Amino acid sequence: MLSRAEHACIGVSPFNSYFSVARIRQVAAWACQRFPRVDFFVPDGPSAYTWEALGYSPVKAEWKARRQGQYTRNKIRVALQGVDEGASRTRILGWAELEGVAAFSQLHAEGHALYMRDEGFRAACREASGWVLAGRLSEGREPTEAQVDCAVRYLLAELPLFIDTPAIVEAEASVFCYHRPPAFLHRLYARELVRHPGPGQGFAVITPADVDGAGSQRPVGTR
Repeated sequence: MLSRAEHACIGVSPFNSYFSVARIRQVAAWACQRFPRVDFFVPDGPSAYTWEALGYSPVKAEWKARRQGQYTRNKIRVALQGVDEGASRTRILGWAELEGVAAFSQLHAEGHALYMRDEGFRAACREASGWVLAGRLSEGREPTEAQVDCAVRYLLAELPLFIDTPAIVEAEASVFCYHRPPAFLHRLYARELVRHPGPGQGFAVITPADVDGAGSQRPVGTR
């Protein structure tokens, strides 16, 4: 999929300190050298589900998600300066941009339906969401079932981009790029889950070098 080099979708998590401006610029430079189209996926709105699961009120969780989402968007815009000056082939895809796309809405609904009816898929989603929550809880604490019920909505909101980015961005082929994918993504792209990625969907682990800005890529389960 990397060799087809049509489109890259780079995941940027709003509350992850890994994504500094310098780090995003490294990845952007790598992607813009190899792909004619590059999108940065920022799951800003859905991140409210994680904060709600951690005990924040829905209003406070939404406020935190919105504020951090805007901060993340600004970091991406700054990082693109000198990389894609005219912003002619890069976009930021957040919840506001995606929820009006028919293909995204359909994939999102399908993911929810599959979660409800397939026990194995539901277990995989909940395990991934529980892992995320556990990393934010005090040491030794495990998330409750109610917390996972809430937090799993974040994963289900991301799922369409993992499954079929080409349909969402109207491309023949796309590679979803992330630096440290959870086990859920490895299983998904290894076709171990009941839902498989679309025929034009690829996946790669991207690790920018800290010193010289040169990116190295390690495809994982690309198709």
